[in-house]
Amino acid sequence: MRRERVAVSLLFFLSGAAVGTWTARIPAVKERLGLGDGELSLALLAIAAGAMAGMTAVGRLVDRYGSNRVLVPAALLQGVVLVPPAYARDLGTLAVALLLFGVVHGVLDVAMNANAVEVERAHGRPIMSSFHAVFSVGGFAGATAGGLFAHHELTPAVTFWSAGAVIVVLAVWAARWALRSSPAPAPTAGERARLPKGTLFLGVLAFSCMVGEGASADWSSVYLREDLAASPGFAAAGYAAFSIMMTAGRLAGDRLAARFGPVALVRCCGLLAAAGLGLALLGGHPVAGVLGFACFGAGLSCIVPQVFSAAGHRDPAFAGRALARVASIGYLGFLSGPVFIGGVAELAGLPRALAIPALLAAFVALTATALRVRGGSGSPTASAPGSGSGSGSGSGELLPAEPDHHRHHHA
Repeated sequence: MRRERVAVSLLFFLSGAAVGTWTARIPAVKERLGLGDGELSLALLAIAAGAMAGMTAVGRLVDRYGSNRVLVPAALLQGVVLVPPAYARDLGTLAVALLLFGVVHGVLDVAMNANAVEVERAHGRPIMSSFHAVFSVGGFAGATAGGLFAHHELTPAVTFWSAGAVIVVLAVWAARWALRSSPAPAPTAGERARLPKGTLFLGVLAFSCMVGEGASADWSSVYLREDLAASPGFAAAGYAAFSIMMTAGRLAGDRLAARFGPVALVRCCGLLAAAGLGLALLGGHPVAGVLGFACFGAGLSCIVPQVFSAAGHRDPAFAGRALARVASIGYLGFLSGPVFIGGVAELAGLPRALAIPALLAAFVALTATALRVRGGSGSPTASAPGSGSGSGSGSGELLPAEPDHHRHHHA
């Protein structure tokens, strides 16, 4: 399964690179079109709307046709739809271009996570966290490349054509090695109306975690600068520490999931995230703030990959729809969380508002048993110590994945 794993890694990398490249050139696009902050916000909202629409619609396609038949065209299109925003003439055309970008990104997000679940199941051991780490690396690479193009005063069009070409090449490479998944058996009339049990609550856990991710991105620097009187440069270190530790945590997440099981891992991560953000809010010093956001990033790092893995393994016949629902609910938290925190900050101050993500992280820790896959189904972590399956030997050894015809049931 080495090639199949490399293929999924390429998909996560190119998806992150597309987002990172676009983000790096937002100022240039804004300046070229003469947009104000409010107009730019409307344009960026189109990406969110497109991503939500793509995630919501693609689940059934993944289940019906197989994840690889959806992700291959979506990956190729990801490089193509990166280009049109460079040629937008006004706010309207930019919003349309970004809407298309968001739709493709949302479709690819669900399809590649579904394929990652299938590869993980074939491996018989946890590997989901490493894929999400590669997404972060791709985002950093795309942002760095975009920054270099901007430094040399090259236009967004040159940037997006160059990055788009690389993304298409990576997509072709991934298409050749991607796991060829079979369509799931057609559900009965009674099954079509429902998702695997617990899917919506897994979405709530993803929402709770991604509120913290969005809050860190939008408010960590503001908190350090305005409430802790950090210098502008040191204030930026808050989100940098958060991002670095999130990537590092995801790189270590698979070994930790195999050793302790997803339930114990998510419980400990939730507690670490809550304690870390609590340190940032109660420490009263910029250094404590940066250290706190670093711990917050490390704590959040493994939660979403484990939640996605649990959703995909609940029932292979509904993996696409379950992942689509969980991903869309989680993405809603990433988008709405910072806005809600800003509103609370207006009324009660930013430190009290930032206590909300800390409380949500503690909530995730308290409800981590929702990740347990009952009956030791297709999840490769079902028998790991601490997963609650009752079948672990205590050694951390994982059982091989079961054949598909034994796994087809509802958890």
